[in-house]
Amino acid sequence: MNSSSTATRRIEYNDGVVRAFLIASVLFGVVGLLVGVIIATQLAHWQANMGLQWTTFGRLRPLHTNAVIFAFVGNMMFAGIYHSMQRLLRTRLGSDALSWAHFWGWQLIIAAAAVSLPLGLSQGKEYAELIWPIDLMVAVVWVIFAINFFLTIAKRNEKNMYVAIWFYIATVVTIPVLYIVNNLQIPTSILHSYPVFGGVQDALVQWWYGHNAVAFFLTTPILGIMYYFLPKAVERPVYSYRLSVVHFWSLVFLYIWAGPHHLLNSALPDWAQTLGMVFSLMLWAPSWGGMLNGLLTLKGAWHLLRTDPVVKFFILGVTFYGMSTFEGPLLSIRSVNGLAHFTDWIIGHVHSGALGWNAGMAAGLFYWLFPRMWGTKLWSVKLADAHFWISTFGILLYMGAMWITGINQGLFFQALDAEGFLKNTDFVEILKSNQFLYTMRLVGGTAFFVGFLMMVVNLWMTVRSGAVVHEGIDVPVREREPGVPIGKLIFSAPVILSLLAILISVAFGLAGPISSAVVAAVGVLLLVVSLMVHRRYQEQKLAWHAMLEGRTFLFTALVLVSILIGGLIEIVPTVINKDYGNRVVSASKPEMVATPSKYLQVPYTPLELEGRDIYVREGCYVCHSQMVRPFRHETLRYGEYSRAESYVYDHPYQWGSKRTGPDLHRLAGRYPNLWHYQHMKDPRSTSPGSIMPGYGWLIDQTVDFSATAAKLSVMKTLGVPYEPQTITDAREIALAQAQTIAADLDKTGAVKVAASRRSWP
Repeated sequence: MNSSSTATRRIEYNDGVVRAFLIASVLFGVVGLLVGVIIATQLAHWQANMGLQWTTFGRLRPLHTNAVIFAFVGNMMFAGIYHSMQRLLRTRLGSDALSWAHFWGWQLIIAAAAVSLPLGLSQGKEYAELIWPIDLMVAVVWVIFAINFFLTIAKRNEKNMYVAIWFYIATVVTIPVLYIVNNLQIPTSILHSYPVFGGVQDALVQWWYGHNAVAFFLTTPILGIMYYFLPKAVERPVYSYRLSVVHFWSLVFLYIWAGPHHLLNSALPDWAQTLGMVFSLMLWAPSWGGMLNGLLTLKGAWHLLRTDPVVKFFILGVTFYGMSTFEGPLLSIRSVNGLAHFTDWIIGHVHSGALGWNAGMAAGLFYWLFPRMWGTKLWSVKLADAHFWISTFGILLYMGAMWITGINQGLFFQALDAEGFLKNTDFVEILKSNQFLYTMRLVGGTAFFVGFLMMVVNLWMTVRSGAVVHEGIDVPVREREPGVPIGKLIFSAPVILSLLAILISVAFGLAGPISSAVVAAVGVLLLVVSLMVHRRYQEQKLAWHAMLEGRTFLFTALVLVSILIGGLIEIVPTVINKDYGNRVVSASKPEMVATPSKYLQVPYTPLELEGRDIYVREGCYVCHSQMVRPFRHETLRYGEYSRAESYVYDHPYQWGSKRTGPDLHRLAGRYPNLWHYQHMKDPRSTSPGSIMPGYGWLIDQTVDFSATAAKLSVMKTLGVPYEPQTITDAREIALAQAQTIAADLDKTGAVKVAASRRSWP
């Protein structure tokens, strides 16, 4: 048939769901940043905790991180993916019903998190605080997203997938693997659970997830958005296709190994720490390759930096991507990490990525997409320019304050005198010296928030001045329609492969020491066989990567192989090594220990387990660490350095990431019960100058000891050697210990506390 007479059909894009995700992202951005300003105020002025259990720093900080990551950036990410992939693939989204189920399901998850986290319903692990029913909701909604995503690709009217789609695929298939493995847990009730991993194992799995949540939720999809929207904004092609290929595959393969750099100088095995450090340093090259590819795309259009706020924010975002990916490997060098870890330097690093990279790209996306979605022009370019400069000032002030504070903290704690003893012994002293810089952080964060509000006004006025636009495209009519029935999609190669990967991940997490290795081998074998079978369909005349771009199954399989290799190599040896968490030790049978240690952990008593759950509930880990590193200045200050065997019964682990207060690992027995009572009621009564919120309301709360037996039972399932009688008598044992403490408080301080109502840890 003559091409000039080829029949076409009209495809109308589903931009309604794109607009919904855009609006949700902007609204939740306001909420997430507002909570950030509140908790920054609490650090500068402890009175801002307001004496309420729902507004303490420990409960609001997880709300802030989850709101910014999953609500603000998550909704922006879905908007960018759904808008760009329809244009790149020249087709409508796979299913309107699935698209809206995805949107409303994600907002329901956000609403559930916004309610549960201030109530103290938390797993107590960073970026993974959501309780198990919400985790199930996340899994279901992500499956809906994945099916819709691959269905859209299956319906495409473009043979090859553009570079942005590569990064989206990496996100779609990697996040379920990370999320499911890290959130394997056994419920004790409808609102509480314990993770299946404990101690060192839990720490490694958590930061394998935590670091790669940053990689595959906050980085790869935003890079995909960069590769689509930045060239669109400057009306120029991506600078280098070859560099895009190198950037993608090296980033996907290397990133997954870097998680252990969050656990340097800890009880994690040295070989795992070394792997994390080495691969983090290797990430410099691909990360900067991607940054340069983005910046050089502007070649020949540099003048737009002076006139176009969209380009300004995109270049701001890409620049901060380069800065963050330089600083991250720098902080993963063991000696640098020894200074920076547990300090505010890490907070500055995180926010350079969140405010500079993610929020910068989001602002560029909003300013470019809102006018097009509503068929109008941006309401005020001058207001957008003002937003740019105020936000940039806020970011730089925030980061500068945190860099100075962090280095000051690190040097303060490490300082030794000529005899090799501590120069500075009072922890509160460093808090007092940092108050000015905490105020500067608050000013910087507030400036950024004000800039964001200016953008909200600008976008609102833009929407009001326009009307909803329904975009579409004419595509040639094929002899065979590209539409794929939903049933066929469910049994299509990408979906089946994704489900198998999820099942293998779950089986791996639940398997025993030997069977887990078998499961891992089966998984790798399955992927290799899949690749061999698919190879017969290759067209040899195509270049190798062009061939991959046209074959979703093969491309997805290779991405899975790339991300699974590093995870399996790092996690499997730690999971199956009994010295790092699987060793079962009974307090009454020390002869069961192969190499006894005076620091070997014994099972928590029922009351101690309830107290630890309160510690998790209140988010104490966001300010306190429980990991004494093997440095002289730390052992002098906190006691003997921490060992892996000390954590075998900790579900979840609670090593912490920041020391706004001192380390607590060796605190047991150091202070009398009365001191703890007074410290929790009014921290400044025992530690003048402390910025810790008071927890006086804990005194009047009741612990539900009827649930304690169920908790011990789950712990026993996880390998903690509780005797059956201990589980049966859990309530009575807890009350007896509480009565002993209550009697001591009455004797030493005339403090009347009913043992049956004791709730403070």
